[in-house]
Amino acid sequence: MDKRKDIKLGVFLIAGIVTASTALFFFGWLAEEMLDADTTQFDEFVRTAIHRLASPSLTVAMEIFSFLGSVAFLVGLTVVTIWILISLHGDQAATMLATTMAGGVVLDEVLKYSFQRSRPVAFFGTSPTSYSFPSGHALGSMCFYGALAVIFSARIVKRTVRMSIYSGTLLLVGAIGVSRIYLGVHYPSDVIAGYLAAIFWVGSVGLTLKLFPGQAANGPEQPGSASKPS
Repeated sequence: MDKRKDIKLGVFLIAGIVTASTALFFFGWLAEEMLDADTTQFDEFVRTAIHRLASPSLTVAMEIFSFLGSVAFLVGLTVVTIWILISLHGDQAATMLATTMAGGVVLDEVLKYSFQRSRPVAFFGTSPTSYSFPSGHALGSMCFYGALAVIFSARIVKRTVRMSIYSGTLLLVGAIGVSRIYLGVHYPSDVIAGYLAAIFWVGSVGLTLKLFPGQAANGPEQPGSASKPS
């Protein structure tokens, strides 16, 4: 049994290292392309293609998705979720979420001020005053909803249910990223960079928690689980 656990841990660590390293590599490559203005044609092509789909009802939908990835909403939801986790004796899961989100905020600010890319002209409303690269909505939503998916799928036995949770998370996070391009407040490369930065950070947090076990991703403690024999 212990040997199987060791094998699973080894596979997880290798997959985590490969994923985080790959995300970091592609982020660096994309950042270099952006600085050299080599993403301009791609950015404009995608922005134009998405803007052609604009309609009043779609705009409302995109504004809702954008709100779901906003700083104010994610911070508020993070605080509430952490409180719920702690009340359910999921202290370590709460720590994981808090660490992921706090680090994500710092990473976003550091990267924005490092690259200082100006915002594109917004299609709807006005562009935010902050820098554009990477997208904070993409980075923050990937960190929050991704961590939440890991926490609450950890105790689910059925693989189909776990896959549904992850699939739903990817669709939501993807819609949030598309909404920023649709509204015109980010270039597509900003959104992709936000995803890559988040994948690197979440992967790094996950690896740290596995290397220094606290089983933070095990989610809320089930009632009576402490009294069950091992």
